[in-house]
Amino acid sequence: MARAKISDVAKQAGLSISTVNRVLNEPEKVREETIKAVLQAAEAVGFYGLGTIKSQINTWRPKLRFGFLLLQPTRTFYKMLGAALQAAAEKVEGQRIEVSIIYAEDLSPESLANHLITLGENCDAIGVVAPVHPLITQAVEALAQRNIPVFALITQLSATGSVNYVGFDNWKVGRTAAWVFHKFTKGVGKIGILVGNHRFRCQEMNEAGFRSYFREYAPDTQVLEAISTFETASVAEEMTEKLIHQHSDLSALYVAGGGISGALRALRSTGKAGHVHCIGYQMMESTRQGLLDGSLTLAISYQLEAFAEVTITGMINAQKAGKDATPQTHILPFEIYSRENI
Repeated sequence: MARAKISDVAKQAGLSISTVNRVLNEPEKVREETIKAVLQAAEAVGFYGLGTIKSQINTWRPKLRFGFLLLQPTRTFYKMLGAALQAAAEKVEGQRIEVSIIYAEDLSPESLANHLITLGENCDAIGVVAPVHPLITQAVEALAQRNIPVFALITQLSATGSVNYVGFDNWKVGRTAAWVFHKFTKGVGKIGILVGNHRFRCQEMNEAGFRSYFREYAPDTQVLEAISTFETASVAEEMTEKLIHQHSDLSALYVAGGGISGALRALRSTGKAGHVHCIGYQMMESTRQGLLDGSLTLAISYQLEAFAEVTITGMINAQKAGKDATPQTHILPFEIYSRENI
């Protein structure tokens, strides 16, 4: 079979040979729809210069640089989120998006604020998971003055909506968890709460919504004071064991922040798996196994592909709008997984 030529590509696309040549040599002078038509035609006829066309398209597309500051590199959820954000950026048509991700090991406000400023030196927009703290707020405001939009991911950085946000309505998440426990435990036994850090607004709202449900529908239920895990699985394991030893009538555990894998280990090691109902976050290997073996009752989860697409699209729109951009709030639906629907 004869090797496909430019004339074959032009015929397949219904275009002139000169137009195909412009796509090959001057793509910036051709409409995006025409470039796509030539690319599809080249693939259809097996054009030998297909690689050249793709390379030219990638070179021509405008480039944006998006930075992301996520939490510890050892945490599965944030590695999954990082991969989803990278994949969503690669899918964007008409623009090249370069993604830079920092997984912060040190979660102190000083360290996180410094990371934000560092990302701002080379990025057109930034997404961040961070606690509410004056140093974080100061860094976000400094970036805003340089027209670098910041998106709070998972946890809001502003109660007034002045900072872009992508995530759950965490009040509803907390009330949903409480509703489940109310139906499962029938008001018998104490309920424990683990949070990573109350400066994460999402966790504060999770707990507030959780407690508000019981105040409204089951005021006699004893919900214990929340215990911090410092976003660490080993601390969550230790605190779960402590709760079990101190409260023989513990009936449920709400893991409203980081550390679910540690909490599940403690439930198994103490023989309480399946006896103490447990709700945690995100569908990943540790929570999937917990659902299967009964140590986890429900997992409340993001659909990460949708989360990443909304985030990338929002950042593109904010960057294009420049100083005229208004803060965006994207409230995403949450998925609920049990042993029976994984």
